[in-house]
Amino acid sequence: MHAIEQISINGEWVTPQGTERFDLFNPATGEVTGQVRLANEADALKAIAAAKAAFPAWSQTSRDERIAALMRMRDALEACQPVLLQAIVQEYGAPASRANWMARYPVSVIDEAINALKAFEFESVVGQARVVMTPLGVAGLITPWNSNAGFICGKLAAALATGCTAVVKPSEMSALQTHIVTHALHQAQLPPGVFNIVTGRGEVVGKVLSRHPDVAKISFTGSTATGKAILRNAADTFKRVTLELGGKSPTIILEDADLADAVPLAIQAGFMNSGQACIAGTRILVPVSRKAECEAALAQAVTAVKSGDPRDPATEVGPMVSEKQWQRVQSYIRLGQQEGARLLAGGEGRAAGEERGWSVRPTLFSNVQNTMRIAQEEIFGPVLSVIAYQDEAEAIAIANDTDYGLSALVLGRDPARAHRVAGQITAGRVLVNTLAHEAAAPFGGFKHSGIGREMGRWGLAAFMEPKSIVM
Repeated sequence: MHAIEQISINGEWVTPQGTERFDLFNPATGEVTGQVRLANEADALKAIAAAKAAFPAWSQTSRDERIAALMRMRDALEACQPVLLQAIVQEYGAPASRANWMARYPVSVIDEAINALKAFEFESVVGQARVVMTPLGVAGLITPWNSNAGFICGKLAAALATGCTAVVKPSEMSALQTHIVTHALHQAQLPPGVFNIVTGRGEVVGKVLSRHPDVAKISFTGSTATGKAILRNAADTFKRVTLELGGKSPTIILEDADLADAVPLAIQAGFMNSGQACIAGTRILVPVSRKAECEAALAQAVTAVKSGDPRDPATEVGPMVSEKQWQRVQSYIRLGQQEGARLLAGGEGRAAGEERGWSVRPTLFSNVQNTMRIAQEEIFGPVLSVIAYQDEAEAIAIANDTDYGLSALVLGRDPARAHRVAGQITAGRVLVNTLAHEAAAPFGGFKHSGIGREMGRWGLAAFMEPKSIVM
């Protein structure tokens, strides 16, 4: 049993003033594996004060000094990959292939921040003005449970690269991963107060960060509902806000697509991270002329996906992170049938052979209308909807007929046609015949999928404001 009793403030391990204990679970078994002591408002205020005190000195460091600090951070995270991997499997339930990627990802995002920092132009000349990119101040970084270590390191590396200091509010559901990352950050010997990690509830610690006048910037990844609350809380103090929120991403299979190539990509896009991904392609749009063929190929592929024990190397879809999330997915599977959609694969209940824990049956619906709730609402689980379209114009219209606009995937043999379709989709990122991630490109969403961009030079610029000095 893990007992996590401390948080990190001003470079030191401290016992929170908060006294609430939060149970940690193994989603593969449903068993309690430990507890974390949660921080309260007083702890959040102490962390903000430490970050504020550290900002004047850190904001004046040179590019080389920040690169050196990020390199130490990177090396410390690389050294803890084996223990982080075990925590991800136990605490989150990621299957082996995904867990290995998640354990490496913190190092990758720090490398990306270093590369962006090396190339970033902090000063430029416009006419008679010298324009200086200036760090905002204390950044509040609020991270989700579906890739906790990576989000902590990505947001923190970007903030530190610009000269900001930070208070991190990670998900309480990922406390073991947070503890490992925090230990690594201590090993990196960053200056006291430059980073502070305060594990607590969003409605407690998160609310303090989003309202406090000494916090100049909020970077949040999570649900759209919470993002709206953060935006309202931040308004009174004019905080700069970056929100990476939900999605209901379309995968468009064009009429000329080779299904042998397209179907595996569509299934991977829908079931990535066990379906617990904001970018998951959960709406699969297929041409009416090939509807039966597409449905048969998709159903066969979904039926073949192994769901269950994340420790089994053959598992592709792991359990849901919590019983609450498992119940949510089950309710949407029932809802889809009530709405009149046809079940092609999967359905309610645990995965075959699983008698405990929060595994699910990978599910595929057909005869889905885009107005149905299963087509409009983010389920955050391995539940896919097949939606038929008559022609290219209707495919684009259906793809864009959503409150969200985070990601999309277009699959077809003719590159020119696929790129033409991609250019008409309202989304922050559109992939064409690939699931590759371009780390130097901006990432973020349109509409209810968020505000602002992360990654690359855009991610650094989000923690700064331009200052014009006219001579």
